[in-house]
Amino acid sequence: MKLLMLAAVAAVAALLSVAHAQEEVKGVSPASSAPAPSDAGSSSPSDTAVSGAPEVGSGGMPDAGAGGASGAHIPVAQDVAYPGSLTLKVDLGDLDRRIFDVHETIPVKPGPLTLLYPEWLPGNHAPRGPIDGLAGLIMTAGGHPVEWVRDPVNVYAFHVQVPAGATRLDLEFDFASPLVRDQGRTVVTPDMIGLQWNTVVLYPAGYYVSRITVAPTITLPDGWELAGALDVDNRRGTTVRFKPTTLETLVDSPLFAGRYFRSLDLDPGSRTPVHLNVFADSAETLDVRPQQLAAHRKLVQETYALLGPPHYDRYEFLLAVSDHFGDIGLEHHRSSENRRPPSYFIEWDKVGAGRDLLPHEFSHSWNGKFRRPAGLATPDFNVPMRNSLLWVYEGLTNYLGAVLAARSGLWSEDFGRQSWASLAANMDRNRAGRTWRALEDTTEQPLITARRPLSWLSWQRTEDYYTEGELLWLDIDTRIRELTRDKRSLDDFARGFFQITAGAGGSGGASVVNGVSLGPVTYTFADVVQALKTVAPFDWEKFLTERLYGHGPGAPLDGLTRGGWKLVFTETPSDYVRSVEDQRKAVDFTFSLGFAVSSLTGTLTEVRWGGPAYEAGLTMGTALIAVNGREYRSERLKTAIQLAKLNKQPIELLVKNLDRYKTVRIAYFEGLKYPALQRIDKTGDRLALILKPRT
Repeated sequence: MKLLMLAAVAAVAALLSVAHAQEEVKGVSPASSAPAPSDAGSSSPSDTAVSGAPEVGSGGMPDAGAGGASGAHIPVAQDVAYPGSLTLKVDLGDLDRRIFDVHETIPVKPGPLTLLYPEWLPGNHAPRGPIDGLAGLIMTAGGHPVEWVRDPVNVYAFHVQVPAGATRLDLEFDFASPLVRDQGRTVVTPDMIGLQWNTVVLYPAGYYVSRITVAPTITLPDGWELAGALDVDNRRGTTVRFKPTTLETLVDSPLFAGRYFRSLDLDPGSRTPVHLNVFADSAETLDVRPQQLAAHRKLVQETYALLGPPHYDRYEFLLAVSDHFGDIGLEHHRSSENRRPPSYFIEWDKVGAGRDLLPHEFSHSWNGKFRRPAGLATPDFNVPMRNSLLWVYEGLTNYLGAVLAARSGLWSEDFGRQSWASLAANMDRNRAGRTWRALEDTTEQPLITARRPLSWLSWQRTEDYYTEGELLWLDIDTRIRELTRDKRSLDDFARGFFQITAGAGGSGGASVVNGVSLGPVTYTFADVVQALKTVAPFDWEKFLTERLYGHGPGAPLDGLTRGGWKLVFTETPSDYVRSVEDQRKAVDFTFSLGFAVSSLTGTLTEVRWGGPAYEAGLTMGTALIAVNGREYRSERLKTAIQLAKLNKQPIELLVKNLDRYKTVRIAYFEGLKYPALQRIDKTGDRLALILKPRT
């Protein structure tokens, strides 16, 4: 290795010398001399391209879809097959260091080559490819070092000059997975691993990822089992070889592996199997009771009844019940990655607020994977995506997840209403930012913050296309029912919208796995409007535009009203609120004093913009030390709030921020407030009809 590194130093010096000489001849930097980006589809193959891939124009700037301006040629993705098959071998055995050891072989021909590390990943809605984990990258051809140069602007691109006579490029590198939370999501623990293939692959630029073939192999720790949607070719001891597949399908087919594992058949006897693959920190948390299994099985049937037949050959839920594995809920076409606490099965009643996760991710196989917003259907993993329809992709899926949780029995009907009460209260009373920021603009939030915590969430707004989007689709569902005198509903829209023929909708060629067409079939805003009109004639364009671009006042609560219910506040938290508090390890005073406080540290985790705590100058990160002269405890604060309602005396809090202590007095006299729904007299109960099982 040391000899290779010494040789590499000489090689890179030569490569950089050529690059600098080219810049001096031009007299300007390659990036500044580049022409304006052109449409990727308008490029034609070039005789000088690597392995048949087209190069970008003479200025050296790629199409905007190729990752942005750069100092060298980055071929634009084309719908042509990459010659040969990539081989990918990943050793997952280093549990102590949490490093994935990667060996990759790429068929090549002599000349310039650009390799890309996946940046824009489906379901992430932002360029979050964890390139910071890529380490130790060494390339060789025929045993001789081949130096690479990272693009000076697009850091996900690596430029290589393949030497004469070379037919393959061998890559060795590590993926250094996070060791602590500050570095990212934990994917390796002593008892389980989550492998996302995008973290361990570099691929040649210039080709649709659906036209690049990969033959993957992994090595597992001793005694471990695995689950995922890839087809296994053979397994010998700890080595598992998968059947060759496209890079598109590979990245869309993560795997979980672990020491404690159980696979449950959710559709016994079906020709299209669905499995719940559970990985745990310990064997005892794998105990699944019959009624729990029955609810998960009913989820499959209720989903088919709502969305129509599946667009997959099989589906694999990957579920980690763990305190140590990183939190995740990520959709794929034939699988999904999910994490819930170890109590998911063994303390069933405590985790109700999280039991809509699997319905949500399962629904994505139809909405987001088979049918996909046009701006999210990209030819490779380095073309920027456009998020403007996330209120459909995620908002509708959030709504479907809640409905299916209730219809399947993962939630009770009452628990489903409680979730909508909490959702409505937060969007209506805890989103002051609506006055300046419309719902549609929140679809850009993944690009703005990458889910980093916000100082003032209620004022800045976060990814509200999920939550307010859910209320929007409840509004749509009840409006359809009202317009058709309850003869039609969103169920009719869903079955029509998600059962369109693959290849329609301008999506181009559809991917096929095991004889099943996966799409995608793309959609636009106009397609959504037209599909709604087909179910119930109405000016849906105006309806949606007002709600997507309006500024209130308040959240869209008409769906609750048409459903026969209204938002109210009580002094007792619902089971849903208690479940959320338990999972978030926080106590919720949002609708009374205007903050939430950590149940572990007594530190404020959120302060409502314009609320009593805000007016008193309190902020996130402030620690509560004492309440009315006594040591802070959550129950003591609840008592103080109730007492203030009676005696009309301000609540006195001793607080600490950084190294400063101060006493604040909050003149709040309205008592404890928790959201609930209350029936509207002399109205029909459409919410009951929405949440009623179909099978």
